[in-house]
Amino acid sequence: MTEVSRAIGAAHLHPASSSCSPAPSSSSAATARANDDEKLRFIEEMTSNVDAVQQRVLAEILARNAATEYLANCGLDAATADRAAFRAKVPVVSYDALQPYIQRIVDGDRSPILSSHPVSEFLTSSGTSAGERKLMPTVADELERRQSLYSLLMPVMNLYVSGLEAKGLYFLFVKSETRTPGGLPARPVLTSYYKSDLFRNRTHDPYHNYTSPTAAILCADAFQSMYAQMLCGLCQRHEVLRVGAVFASGLLRAIRFLHLNWEQLADDIEAGTLTPRVTDASVREAVAAILRRPDPDLARFVRDECCNGDWAGIITRVWPNTKYLDVIVTGAMAQYIPTLRHYSGGLPMACTMYASSECYFGLNLRPLCDPSEVAYTIMPNMGYFEFLPVDSATGASVAAASASDLVELARVEAGREYELVITTYAGLNRYRVGDVLRVAGFHNAAPQFQFVRRKNVLLSIESDKTDEAELQRAVERAAALLRPHGAAVAEYTSQACTRTIPGHYVIYWELLATGSGGAGGVDKETLDNCCLEMEEALNTVYRQSRVADGSIGPLEIRVVRPGTFEELMDYAISRGASINQYKAPRCVTFPPIIELLDSRVVSSHFSPALPHWTPTRRSD
Repeated sequence: MTEVSRAIGAAHLHPASSSCSPAPSSSSAATARANDDEKLRFIEEMTSNVDAVQQRVLAEILARNAATEYLANCGLDAATADRAAFRAKVPVVSYDALQPYIQRIVDGDRSPILSSHPVSEFLTSSGTSAGERKLMPTVADELERRQSLYSLLMPVMNLYVSGLEAKGLYFLFVKSETRTPGGLPARPVLTSYYKSDLFRNRTHDPYHNYTSPTAAILCADAFQSMYAQMLCGLCQRHEVLRVGAVFASGLLRAIRFLHLNWEQLADDIEAGTLTPRVTDASVREAVAAILRRPDPDLARFVRDECCNGDWAGIITRVWPNTKYLDVIVTGAMAQYIPTLRHYSGGLPMACTMYASSECYFGLNLRPLCDPSEVAYTIMPNMGYFEFLPVDSATGASVAAASASDLVELARVEAGREYELVITTYAGLNRYRVGDVLRVAGFHNAAPQFQFVRRKNVLLSIESDKTDEAELQRAVERAAALLRPHGAAVAEYTSQACTRTIPGHYVIYWELLATGSGGAGGVDKETLDNCCLEMEEALNTVYRQSRVADGSIGPLEIRVVRPGTFEELMDYAISRGASINQYKAPRCVTFPPIIELLDSRVVSSHFSPALPHWTPTRRSD
């Protein structure tokens, strides 16, 4: 019997009770329990018949997209093709191979290029191509498919946490969007969801009852949105049973916002009026419905909790009925776990689902497990999934992927690492997502995957992803400013520093004198400008995070004394590295190495301004 199956039985035999929230009426409780049971049975059905479901999904995808230009160019008669023909004819591709097809759709071509269904919008990926966000075409019914996965989350959570019928304090935000030359919107997947009728006009559901008014979530101004959501969360603090954001870094930004703005928030609560800094009329109207009257007791409480500088356990102190944090803490977000534990007093962290702009994949069937044990069960009805084996020695995927290399979902092996390849209803065929996953086990016949890393990503603070080649180009561009001063970058490495909120990129430079003046003659202003020049060279996701979202702090260059990188090599060799094969790492995460580098810093420099960014894509 599986864990979820046992939990279902236990829940029926010993219904959970809650001391923190009022018990729902017997009829509504019975209805909710029946809905949960139906969803849990669906999970059991899907995970027990993985290969049969996958064959059906592929057949559906090929049937609906049989008339597309892309599949015809592959030489596939999709109307009659089976799995074997699909594997033999359709190549494994990355974004660059699809970009010419996508660009035609962007420019307004409405013929069935990738999908027989009309493309309804583009979802902007956090990954980039040539410095710009990747554009993923999607179709209208994908929204309902994504919603179907959302609908499974709370039935699973209810098996582990009782009494979740009260409100959740979730910090949710929309990001900027553009229109393509063909007139279609291009925006992040969550912005698309929050602006959809499914979200805006959702029926009352106690499990998706948020303290944040929809108008505040949809406000495009980051300060006004955060202020309104925080104020409403404070006013309803005793009703909050769970606190969350999409990413761990987003929740930490909210705590930092409270740290910076608690005095104004307390003033508003005491006066019963909203600060004029919030100008959006719809937000003001929505907040007024919650901030109905002056509340001097709550204002005094906020001041008492926030004024003394002790922020340990602030989440449970301000929202005392919180049962868990709902945030993504896998991958790059794992670096924020210690800070979240500090602010939450050690609350469990629920990492509930695995999704991307390209496809929603699956969910965590043990949502309250330790973050190091999070494993996602891929739901076989969400798309057609294949897996490219990763070399265990080098960590690299098979260089020239062919049909024979890929492994089907039902045939992956426990303990092996794979790169995820997807075929979607929206028209992506054998597309390499770039995620490397490890098979941690199985739920029924369905593999459960731990997220290992993003392929080729070197630095990441939140949704940004900077690879080694991009970092190299940025260093080269900035280093050009040193030449008139008789200096060059002899060696460099980097780290994603998250000790402050927001986190920021730290680049360690060892300088080399190329002129008579010596490398020490480079002035502070030049090195500060080198930071900004690096930021200007980084991709649009990074620059948006700096300029519009405020989720990344100014880039920092730490100049280290001459000989530091030789010491770094000596340290690596002392730990077993080969002197013949050693090369300086372009990113460091091992604390002793970071401590060594920081102990050799002779000067630190920060970007003096924001880099250039607009929502409009760069023209080629």
